[in-house]
Amino acid sequence: MKKRIYADNAATTHLSAAAAHAMEMYSSENYANPSSLHSMGQNAKKILEEARSRIAAVIEAEPSEIYFTSGGTESDNLALKGRAFCYPGEKKRIVTSSIEHHAILNSAEFLSKMGYDIVRLPVDERGIVNLDDLEKAINEDTILVSIMLANNEIGIIEPIRKLADIAHIAHKRNVPFHTDAVQAAGHIRVSVKELNVDMLSASAHKFNGPRGIGFLYVRKGIKLTPLINGGGQEAGLRAGTENLPAVMGMTAALEENHNRIAENQNHLLDLEKIILEGLSENNIDYRINGGKEKLPGLLSLSFKDRDGEKILHRLDLSGICISTGSACNSRETEISHVLKAIALEKSYAKGAIRISFGANNTEEEAREILNALLKVVKR
Repeated sequence: MKKRIYADNAATTHLSAAAAHAMEMYSSENYANPSSLHSMGQNAKKILEEARSRIAAVIEAEPSEIYFTSGGTESDNLALKGRAFCYPGEKKRIVTSSIEHHAILNSAEFLSKMGYDIVRLPVDERGIVNLDDLEKAINEDTILVSIMLANNEIGIIEPIRKLADIAHIAHKRNVPFHTDAVQAAGHIRVSVKELNVDMLSASAHKFNGPRGIGFLYVRKGIKLTPLINGGGQEAGLRAGTENLPAVMGMTAALEENHNRIAENQNHLLDLEKIILEGLSENNIDYRINGGKEKLPGLLSLSFKDRDGEKILHRLDLSGICISTGSACNSRETEISHVLKAIALEKSYAKGAIRISFGANNTEEEAREILNALLKVVKR
């Protein structure tokens, strides 16, 4: 049977050997509860705190600022709701963008129904938030700004440092800034110091770690209300026995990807080049959605007067896995909120697909994808 080609790494990535090894080690040998007071429990606690320090070192944070969660969705929910619930009964404002992941948008909608004032900033045709729009949106009641570092559908990288600086100086109130870095962590350099953010979400399965584990960075001094109550783990912010094997798998995967960022980026750009040059050489009418400042290896392409879902299924029949957009929105067949936000013409928007390469993809696979795509689009 012909081996399938997987080019949907923006949805999830394969578990790396380093992550799998770490998980096995801490499942079979160091399996005690980190909250137990006996020697095995305290050893597990020591290992957990070492992992917290290792993750903090990668993003240039302090270990006490890293909180383990079940993944990006929980981290985003904790950032928004945890911040909002610090102000019960008050009509406080939260500012976000129109192209956020649904973990942010749906959390914001939930808070809106509770009476919070939610502002969704527009983006330009590249998917970039305008700095002036953010400054105008912040008022005396603003308690949080949340704008993603890199978009999961079109890969655009937002000017987070500039946006965060605006939030911190607006009205001299130093409004906290959260960024959803789920799609970016492990793929581009992420430093909370350089970005000047107060909170940052990440999820292991996006960078070759296990599913069901992630973390939220919270700068010291930022107040959040816990969403999960119980035994008081994670410094009282997130109750529940820590998943030590998953934490160790995530730590190994993040360090491995961080150490290979430059190498991986160059490889992914080479794979992109094969697709884009091949489409152009064959005079295919297509567009690249988003601007030039984007994640390497993530291609959002639109083909005029074509159907992206049909392209996906026909490539799948050829043994090639891609997507039409965010896997979190895969059940919806209408044009995505991201493509609507960048005002992509309907004739192109309907023909949108997303090819997202990973470090394990080869140039041969990229050429196979190109050839299959040319056949389908021309047909």
